[in-house]
Amino acid sequence: MASETTASAAPLGLSGRIAAAFQESRMTPLLALVAFLLGVFAVLVTPREEEPQIDVTMADVLVAFPGASAKDVENLVARPAEQVLSRMHGVEHVYSVSRPGMAVITVQFDVGVKTNDAVLRLYDTVHSHRDWLPPNLGVQEPVIKPRGIDDVPILGLTFWTKDPERSAYDLQQVARAVEIELKRIKGTRDVSTLGGPDHAIRVLMDAERMNAYGVTPQEIAGALKVSNALQSSGNLTAGNREVLVQTGTYLETAADVKQLVVAVRGDEKAGKPVFMSDVATVEDGPDQRKRYAWFGTKDGEFPAVTIQLSKQPGVNAADVASAAVDRINSLKNTVIPEGVDVTVTRNYGETATEKAQKLIGKLIFATAFVVALVFFALGRREAVIVGVAVTLTLAATLFASWAWGFTLNRVSLFALIFSIGILVDDAIVVVENIHRWQGLYPDKPLREIIPPAVDEVGGPTILATLTVIAALLPMAFVTGLMGPYMSPIPINSSMGMAISLAVAFVVTPWLALLLMRSHGGSHDHQPSKLDARLDSTFRKLLTPFLDPQKGGAARVKLAVAVVLMILGSVSLAYFQLVVLKMLPFDNKSEFQVVLDMPVGTPVEETARVLHEIGAVLAQEADVVDYQAYAGTASPINFNGLVRQYYLRAAPEKGDIQVNLAAKEQRSRKSHEIAVALRERIEAIGKKSGGVAKVVEVPPGPPVLSPIVAEIYGPDMAGQMAVGKQVRAAFEQTPDLVAVDDYIDADSKKFVLHVLQSKAALLGVAQSDIVEVVGMGLAGQDVTPARNTESKFEIPVRVTLPAEKQSTLDALLKLRVRSRDGHLVPVSELVEVREATREKAIYHKDLLPVVYVVGDMGGKLDSPLYGMFDARSKIIGKELKEGGTLGEWFVRQPADPYAGYSVKWDGEWKVTYETFRDMGLAYAVGLILIYLLVVAHFGSYLVPLIIMAPIPLTIIGVMPGHALLGAQFTATSMIGMIALAGIIVRNSILLVDFIKQQVAAGMNFHDAVIQSAAVRAKPIALTALAAMLGALFILDDPIFNGLAISLIFGILVSTLLTLVVIPVLYFSAFRKEHA
Repeated sequence: MASETTASAAPLGLSGRIAAAFQESRMTPLLALVAFLLGVFAVLVTPREEEPQIDVTMADVLVAFPGASAKDVENLVARPAEQVLSRMHGVEHVYSVSRPGMAVITVQFDVGVKTNDAVLRLYDTVHSHRDWLPPNLGVQEPVIKPRGIDDVPILGLTFWTKDPERSAYDLQQVARAVEIELKRIKGTRDVSTLGGPDHAIRVLMDAERMNAYGVTPQEIAGALKVSNALQSSGNLTAGNREVLVQTGTYLETAADVKQLVVAVRGDEKAGKPVFMSDVATVEDGPDQRKRYAWFGTKDGEFPAVTIQLSKQPGVNAADVASAAVDRINSLKNTVIPEGVDVTVTRNYGETATEKAQKLIGKLIFATAFVVALVFFALGRREAVIVGVAVTLTLAATLFASWAWGFTLNRVSLFALIFSIGILVDDAIVVVENIHRWQGLYPDKPLREIIPPAVDEVGGPTILATLTVIAALLPMAFVTGLMGPYMSPIPINSSMGMAISLAVAFVVTPWLALLLMRSHGGSHDHQPSKLDARLDSTFRKLLTPFLDPQKGGAARVKLAVAVVLMILGSVSLAYFQLVVLKMLPFDNKSEFQVVLDMPVGTPVEETARVLHEIGAVLAQEADVVDYQAYAGTASPINFNGLVRQYYLRAAPEKGDIQVNLAAKEQRSRKSHEIAVALRERIEAIGKKSGGVAKVVEVPPGPPVLSPIVAEIYGPDMAGQMAVGKQVRAAFEQTPDLVAVDDYIDADSKKFVLHVLQSKAALLGVAQSDIVEVVGMGLAGQDVTPARNTESKFEIPVRVTLPAEKQSTLDALLKLRVRSRDGHLVPVSELVEVREATREKAIYHKDLLPVVYVVGDMGGKLDSPLYGMFDARSKIIGKELKEGGTLGEWFVRQPADPYAGYSVKWDGEWKVTYETFRDMGLAYAVGLILIYLLVVAHFGSYLVPLIIMAPIPLTIIGVMPGHALLGAQFTATSMIGMIALAGIIVRNSILLVDFIKQQVAAGMNFHDAVIQSAAVRAKPIALTALAAMLGALFILDDPIFNGLAISLIFGILVSTLLTLVVIPVLYFSAFRKEHA
């Protein structure tokens, strides 16, 4: 009692003065109301997203170099471009792909670099270093395409029809009419249509008839150009009026093109015009199909196109998406005709709202459970006070989160749910102490009791709060893609802790004075049965360790037992009873099938394989529908942005977007469905000579592939050969799936080699031959049709009919006019040579590279294990190319030309960087905690005792994961870091109590036992509160690691702390008190 008397007589500290100032202030309820209203405001205005928006700015610089080989493109365009672009500050990687006639250089900026700054820097660098492009080689202007998180569509609307009379072309016309209606919605960014054929007027040349009339392809093109001209010729002034005069005519329809005179044959008197319809077939309508899209359900497959819609930065996705869906519904039977169905195949706004509402519900439940705990432990009035305090803390934290720039997403809300148990501690400690002082001073009025009661626990409460902040806050400095993904946890939790401290000192005393007044002298200060039982339990438990004779041996046994338990827990990871993984898969409502056929595969064959995969998907009960895209990219997600799926517009590339039933309507998680389908889908791809991969939405930062081996070496041919050997090793590794490489398949090409001497003798220019062959095969957009109704240009395209493009025969029959006017067939001017098609050349950070990729299936389902398994098969083995294969884990080889080596990337890189940074954050947190405790206790030894239980957390964490069969992930690590702060809080309470009791004159031996007995109740209460908060996260696929760490870590380490701390403190200071 002496300590309390001293405390009441002593001048008040900071917390006591704050409590005294606000307990009867009229400002206090107003401040509380403002805090609550700010929280309501934050909930209403904060944009809602499913995942945090990670600002990854990438930009593609596309440089066309017509006619150049891949090697020329690499040397003359890609290499100089990489050197120029890598000079910019804030660039993480520079990639390039060199293909015949085209270089694509991709700049990936550091995470967090603002998109506007990055794009401005990029444009400035490209345009101020224009001299890196060879001026006289025919290299075209670079096209810069910046890509960022805001380019990811939030809404996908698939237009499809069961009407056999309607085609994809008709659907495309409808979708394009709808685009402008959707663009009028406030907050939309880009609205575009995927999958349909373009509109064109095609002039299909007939080589035989052209030869009969003596007409060349160039004359057809020339006639189209000169006949499509109209311009103003001035004005006539007459009768006090000015009349505009225009000369010429435009080609508007296919009929205009058919009636065009291409040439006149015969003499001057009997000359006959040759019309376009005489030498070619003119068709107005859909262009020759280069891409296909269709919509699949259990009822079959139907032609389709998809409108993708993205939002502007900072706009609420839910508002934009719901407005767009409403607009579509209002356009039905007007702009959207009857018979055309519209299905929402992606709605990230709806999923974000659903996730946010679910988590806000959990937040309310967690708060209610913690308040209920206080109700049973302390009483009704105390529960109301704690409930109000926590509600105000959460409200103010939501506002602070909005002000910081966070959105309402799963990570920021989980940060608050997991914080509930910790946020409530400050209010519990303050209320419990006021409650205790009421019993100690039954005759004193409550207004006199509250300030010293708050002041007594003020110091330790501030210290305990700061230790939790010190443990969590360094996590905000985790680098890489994982940094911004996880940053809401340390920042929101730390802001919540600081706000809870302010609420505990400002609002809680006011509420206590208001609600606990009638509770005054009703307590008799007799120890309860629980207190007596706790006292006898801890006396029995601790006495053997404190015994002067046998205590030393008992303490050694305890130490050995603790060390063995820690080692046993860590060994669970070694024996793979606990599997390490970056993040587990989330239960999404979608996944993707990505098909890569060999280079040279026509789009029709790619579509055939996709149809076959679609038939398998349609049989799956949980698949609602799917959209397939051949020759064009599907709407990208964040994963597709990083993997550059938007560049997959090639005949041999195909995508299927699979939509699953709602989570409530299926028993299996999306990952289980994807795994069940994977084997059958991969078998179809393999049978067709390609690779079909099931790609799930990654739960955290996306990477090129979960397992990536980058092959470096002195020459590209050797790198490709080594790449094939590495791929073979991947394929032999158990549980490795979706194995592929970035080496183009061997395919042939025909080179029409111009016989220059013969062409010169016949008076034909080589450029004419090149133009005619290009016109016949690829087609040439000669001039646009002037159709005032069309939103997009309608080209007039001169080409050979599709059926004539399978062989060279029709092409070689085309004729070129010589200088003397004779027609010379192309067949007489060229020699057909067969050659091998050139392969794409990849670079990463200025070095040529070959990628081999894979994913992990099987029971372990963690790419790290697959990577190390595959590694054991290839590292150190003799290569046919000479030497052994070197290995790098973190950076590219120091000397790539010394020999062939593999650098591991993919999920390994993100895992390494994340756990490295989290480990550093953990270490910094421990140092900060040590400094705080040294400052409070004025001793170097006491903080070490207080921090001793931190390793004990692992005894709970690892067995907890093993017991529930969960993987140890990055969120588990976050839980461990938070545990450091929570457990130290308990230790501080114990040590502080021992010091108080000894200062009050109690025997040191009894004070140690008493500390565990008396403090067990508040420690158990705060521990239960933290565990209850974590309990609500347990069912989340991604954050259950965090929940397991907290629940099992707190449970085991709290029980051990109540024994270890008193015993450690006794053994360290027993001689001082002897």
